[in-house]
Amino acid sequence: MMRVHSRAFAAIILLFPLAAQDFTAYKRTIPGTKVNFEMVPIPAGDFVMGTPAKNESPPHPVHISAFWMSKYETTWDEYRLFMFGRDDGADAVTRPTRPYMEMSFGMGIEGYPAISMTQHAANKYAEWLSAKTGEFYRLPTEAEWEYACRAGTTTEYSFGDDASKLGDYAWYSKNSSGQYHKVGEKKPNPWGLYDMHGNVMEWTLDQFSPSWYAQSPKADPWNRATQPYPLAVRGGSWMDPAADLRCGARTPSDPSWKQQDPQLPKSIWYETDAQGLGFRLVRPLKVPTAEEKRKYWNNGVEKDP
Repeated sequence: MMRVHSRAFAAIILLFPLAAQDFTAYKRTIPGTKVNFEMVPIPAGDFVMGTPAKNESPPHPVHISAFWMSKYETTWDEYRLFMFGRDDGADAVTRPTRPYMEMSFGMGIEGYPAISMTQHAANKYAEWLSAKTGEFYRLPTEAEWEYACRAGTTTEYSFGDDASKLGDYAWYSKNSSGQYHKVGEKKPNPWGLYDMHGNVMEWTLDQFSPSWYAQSPKADPWNRATQPYPLAVRGGSWMDPAADLRCGARTPSDPSWKQQDPQLPKSIWYETDAQGLGFRLVRPLKVPTAEEKRKYWNNGVEKDP
């Protein structure tokens, strides 16, 4: 019979409680700044992804591994550090070109969600934040996003099926007064995530495909992008009707989101005509390999056709 040294055995016993305790909500200050962001633990579990609706079918079982998710949508306070920051410890990460217009479009900056970036730009922000903090961050997959939005529920919205209550949880076309609002002003979902419905719709990592659900793997599915359009966006925005804010609702990205971009070729950084588009990040509990990280941060299809 194998004998375990008492000191080693004690260390093994201690390891598991510590791992459990570490999987809790936390707040980080971005190094070298006074800007904070908060992450919420999302437990591993199973759920039925999709609905019988067009482009959301068929509903199918999915298993999701544990991860943290941003409590709030990424704000200008955070994103502008990446856009305009000086070279630093994360200077190996490519930064956006200077925008050719004021990207908040006069709707507000401090405490407001960052908008109108491409998926490529959101990916590079995740890589930059990872380099700054030493922790791995990325965009969520569609499956992770929907799982987190539903937060253990099976209804149209995380609070139920009654759309008349949406105003308590979301900024959308009926109550937004024609612009986005500061993050976290509405009620959170059952897992403590704010603005999963409305305010700004949010990038995911996935290619948008109406046929994907019929072939999706059960465990941690990711339909990795192979072309610039369409990519999958979730959550609906301040300019959308209630139906577009459902947990299962999907939005495909479109070249028209860069219609007013005067550059040729079009910018790989800005979606000038998508003023209701933002993102939030996740941090998987299981840290991926270096090669896997590169795949998450670089889809390889950032240029318009």
